Amino acid sequence: MMVVFTFTAAMASNAASVSTAQQKVTVQVSGSPGSSVQAPEVPFVPTPEGAVDGMLALAGVKPGDTVYDLGSGDGRIVISAVQKHGAKHAVGVDINPERIAEANQNASQAGVKNKVEFRQGDLFDADIRDASVVTLYLLPSVNERLKSKLLSELKPGTRIVSHSFDMGDWAPTKTVQSEGRTLYLWVVPERGTGGAPR
Repeated sequence: MMVVFTFTAAMASNAASVSTAQQKVTVQVSGSPGSSVQAPEVPFVPTPEGAVDGMLALAGVKPGDTVYDLGSGDGRIVISAVQKHGAKHAVGVDINPERIAEANQNASQAGVKNKVEFRQGDLFDADIRDASVVTLYLLPSVNERLKSKLLSELKPGTRIVSHSFDMGDWAPTKTVQSEGRTLYLWVVPERGTGGAPR
């Protein structure tokens, strides 16, 4: 029997001291069809409210936008996108069913259930093609792995915001400090313009 571990998402408590907070693992037992189990590796640490507002403001979220939060946790970015920033629709993707249940409950309490959606699954498998804004709070290694998906699937002009971590050799369009935290913004370039590494 062979067990393969694939790390799929992570978060950090702040930019100064990196502590893994939502690293997730897929366990695949070879030779056992349908035996894949997905579960969080460590406890969830939510994005501070100040960073949530800062990320959505940096992305310029406005009416008409569709916002995706990859690794959405308790749903606070998704909920804030429609509640405070007027997004048309927002989608959260998280591998942990407990976080999905919590996010749905929070959306109901916030009165935005008709404008948000939470999908349980691996963020690397998520269909993000209709996003106009993508938000991330992941580790640098995960951002690096995710970069090619973002560049190949998102429409030119889509804004991407990351809390605390950059994307290596893809230089951000803008970097700001918000309550002691670093936020990064990228804009997906037109195809073939050389605006981003592949």
